[in-house]
Amino acid sequence: MTQRLKTPLKEDDISSLKAGDEIILSGIIYGARDAAHKRIIESINSNQKLPFELKGSVIFYVGPSPVPPGRKSGAVGPTTSARMDSLTEPLLKKGLMGIIGKGDRNNHLRKLMQKYKCIYFIAPGGISAFLASKIKDIKEIAYNDLGPEAVFEIEVKDFPLFVAYDIQGNNIFELALRRE
Repeated sequence: MTQRLKTPLKEDDISSLKAGDEIILSGIIYGARDAAHKRIIESINSNQKLPFELKGSVIFYVGPSPVPPGRKSGAVGPTTSARMDSLTEPLLKKGLMGIIGKGDRNNHLRKLMQKYKCIYFIAPGGISAFLASKIKDIKEIAYNDLGPEAVFEIEVKDFPLFVAYDIQGNNIFELALRRE
């Protein structure tokens, strides 16, 4: 059964989700990759204002392609999530509640996500043009000098995702292996 979610997320929104569930997400999400994560952590460590509210937020590991004329967004495919594993805990401590990426994560990060009640979504790979059609607006909001690694505010409507890790510790990658 497909479930609909709207950002910002609350614990009640994600507490019943299970690894493998299909999700349709709408609302504001934030695009950020490694370089942006490093700057966000620097801001956290020096008590500076963050470029967006982390509590209840969803971060999409994406570096959007340039916007073609007449379109709202260029292609938006997820980047490999494992690159952000060592950079995620400070954001979880500040209330990050959802992450969108691709691929499995390390065991330590999975336990941290369970501890801080953060859900990991995966976006289907290979359909970045289709995913772009679900973007209503996209704009750089911080660290513009990083180019595609800047922080983007992205408004999505009916963005298709799967739950990879639920907050009970279930893992879609392990479930898939058990079914084989």
